[in-house]
Amino acid sequence: MSNNYDYIIIGSGFGGSVSALRLSEKGYKVLVIEQGKEFKSNDFPKTNWNLKKWLWMPSLKFFGIQKLTFFRHVTILSGTGVGGGSLVYANTLPKPKSPFFNHGSWNGLDDWENKLTPFYEKAWKMLGATINPVMAPSDKSLKEMANEMGKPFEPTKVSIYFGDKGETVKDPYFNGKGPDRTGCELCGACMTGCRYNSKNTLDKNYLYLARQLGAEVLPEHKVVDIIPDGTKGENGYEVVYKSSTSYFSKTKNIKAKGIVFSGGVLGTVPLLLKLKRTNLPNLSDKVGMMVRTNNESLTLNTVYSGKYDGKMSQGIAIGSIMTMDENSHVETVRYGNGSGFWNLVMVPVVNEPNFFLRFFKVIYQMIITAPKRLKILFTKDFGSNTSVLLFMQHLESTVQLKKGLFGLKTALNKNEKKPTAFIPEALNFAKAYAKRIKAIPQVMMTESITGFPSTAHILGGACMGKNDKRGVIDKNNKVINYENMYVFDGSMISANPGVNPSLSITAISEYGMSKIENKA
Repeated sequence: MSNNYDYIIIGSGFGGSVSALRLSEKGYKVLVIEQGKEFKSNDFPKTNWNLKKWLWMPSLKFFGIQKLTFFRHVTILSGTGVGGGSLVYANTLPKPKSPFFNHGSWNGLDDWENKLTPFYEKAWKMLGATINPVMAPSDKSLKEMANEMGKPFEPTKVSIYFGDKGETVKDPYFNGKGPDRTGCELCGACMTGCRYNSKNTLDKNYLYLARQLGAEVLPEHKVVDIIPDGTKGENGYEVVYKSSTSYFSKTKNIKAKGIVFSGGVLGTVPLLLKLKRTNLPNLSDKVGMMVRTNNESLTLNTVYSGKYDGKMSQGIAIGSIMTMDENSHVETVRYGNGSGFWNLVMVPVVNEPNFFLRFFKVIYQMIITAPKRLKILFTKDFGSNTSVLLFMQHLESTVQLKKGLFGLKTALNKNEKKPTAFIPEALNFAKAYAKRIKAIPQVMMTESITGFPSTAHILGGACMGKNDKRGVIDKNNKVINYENMYVFDGSMISANPGVNPSLSITAISEYGMSKIENKA
């Protein structure tokens, strides 16, 4: 490693990987610092029961790709590792509908839908997007319901190399400059890490190509401080970092002319909040505000009998999507054979805002469904018997991330709608879907205890705005009031997309990177 770089990128997810490649192409010397480990295909766990390889809990020496974070108002599922969320996400690359581009704090800053269209196309190409060619059992059941309800249904556009099952070929995407790829096994285990070299994760496209151009990647390290040289960082920055996988680690310092924050909401926002109190006091007061859950609802539907018994893990992680109305989408999600960890933290679905009534209704449901639940509890393969429904809306609801006495915490905004675990449309659909496939609908027990939702797509906290009274970054992703400092990750998303956001993060990052000049 050198002591000086043109840019240090903090995080290697969709925004960080795009930044690494595009800055390297422009002639800049780049270092990517990633707190997670670097994985090869055979490093991933076979099931999510292998907690040391699946979960990211460094205090317990668990160095996997899935991070669970529990706050008072929301439970967050996020990704960690070289490649960020691409290692654990479900491959889907939907483009949001028009409302996404016309509300939130970025509304009116530009003609976003038209300006971003070519960058969405570019992102699809770079991520190897293709239409899912396989209709698995859970997809067929969703299509049947869509037809009965008269709702639009379509297979997902996904970042997977299908090819011929199990056959390895030379790079099919980048004229031979990329790595070899292998045809998808359709095992459904995308979200525990693809062990067959079929998932187009960021380490196989953006990061792979960036490294060929000289970009360096430093895994298992975490940035803890940034010190500007000059009031606005006009002379560069000193970055302080340390090991993220050791209990005891000395800090090290390194210099850069520019900084790119790409650690996701749970990486970027806490660091910005800390820096606002110390070395970057001119950051906007909007840091940590306008954090969105994508208005999500996650329901696990576990089959107890019938024609779908033992078949739910077939296919890819998310194979189809149904549009319920102008605001809402629903997808069927699956894990691979043997992945039954979630069975430990599930309770029956109950639509009841009052805590005490909710508690008694959950107990009642557990009693009346006891025979079926016992069969599910002792099933040999929870993963192959469970179909997850992911419900999303682009309607607004927000929380705030802020520094508390014991670390990061959430707070509700008085004048804004709060996220909730009880979305009637989602719960009613989940019950109808479960009845069709002869399953019991369940949710995480944290939702029944707190009444707040779980989300795999936390967004916002460093949103765009016209000035520092409205946002943290400008329309080109530059941090307001500081020089050569940018945010490219989920924290920049300034409205609820209502669909999986990975493609939008990639496209907006491509757009923002196009605004940075080549190195002189």
